[in-house]
Amino acid sequence: MPIPGQGIIPSGSAYTELTAITRRAFLPTLTVQLYNASPWLAALIANAQVASGGISPITAPVQGARMTTFSWGGYDASFGIPAQQNGIFDLEYNLKLGMVPVPFLGMEAAVQVDYAIVPRIEAVMNDAGNVMTDAFATATYTNTSNTQAFNGLNALIDDGTNAITVGGQSRTTNPVLKSKVYNAGSVNPTRQNVSQYINGAAKNCGEAPSYGLTGFGTWSLLQQDFIGQEQYNITPGQSFDMETQGPRSGFRALMVSGVPIFPDFYCPEGTLYLPQSRYMNLYLHEQGSFAFTGFESTLPNGQLGYIGLLLTIGELITTKPSSMVRVTGFNSATL
Repeated sequence: MPIPGQGIIPSGSAYTELTAITRRAFLPTLTVQLYNASPWLAALIANAQVASGGISPITAPVQGARMTTFSWGGYDASFGIPAQQNGIFDLEYNLKLGMVPVPFLGMEAAVQVDYAIVPRIEAVMNDAGNVMTDAFATATYTNTSNTQAFNGLNALIDDGTNAITVGGQSRTTNPVLKSKVYNAGSVNPTRQNVSQYINGAAKNCGEAPSYGLTGFGTWSLLQQDFIGQEQYNITPGQSFDMETQGPRSGFRALMVSGVPIFPDFYCPEGTLYLPQSRYMNLYLHEQGSFAFTGFESTLPNGQLGYIGLLLTIGELITTKPSSMVRVTGFNSATL
């Protein structure tokens, strides 16, 4: 609504007259206030693997037990007759379906055609994509029990507390499917204790995590442990005021034991996830990745208008949860 009596806009009868005969100067853009970026989800989508149809469309054969036996030998080089040892089983994941219906009323088109400052249907289509990615990012950090939603990190990186099974296999029967889960005990994250948990992942399976994920408040406390150790080197004959961007302070990612730690808006505060990218991937259906059905008429329902559907079929999976770590109980800064 116009605001009378402020700046160059009058109040009273002059304001009423002006509003009757003067157009408003709209910005021809729509600024979205609601949504937040998730760098981890963006990376998952950018590096997503292709899935197709079939029952259990994501099936990963894994080895969980020894299939041969070692023995030392003497001069005669004799050994025991080998027995058949079975150690391969499948981790199986079903694809999940996410949908956002998009309505388009007939009279909305009639009113806006040739007179739209911001075409509402374009705003709605943009919102549909934002709503879908927001739902994906939320589920991947929070879901442990909803079998219709994407798997969450608290179920994939788990020791059986939140999810007894992973990929249809029991973590009790197959302890090799257990991740390392720690409680930091209400302490600030530091280079020393984060490095300790990274080493815990390496000790559990012999591989270090690829990266770390945590909330901005938790990440800020970890950053404080770095900033106090910064050094500034001045090139002889120059000073900071001669540099285009000034002195470099702080980091986009905090490197601990060779593992970059990133902040993510959707990550719960106080928790640090340490995934291994070799064994954690987002799979998207080859014909159902942010696909739009097109608009269909709503006349059969007694209404002039159209409706379409934005949909994505996919799933977040892990094939080696033992290579990953989840740490809870960190303190976080208030931002």
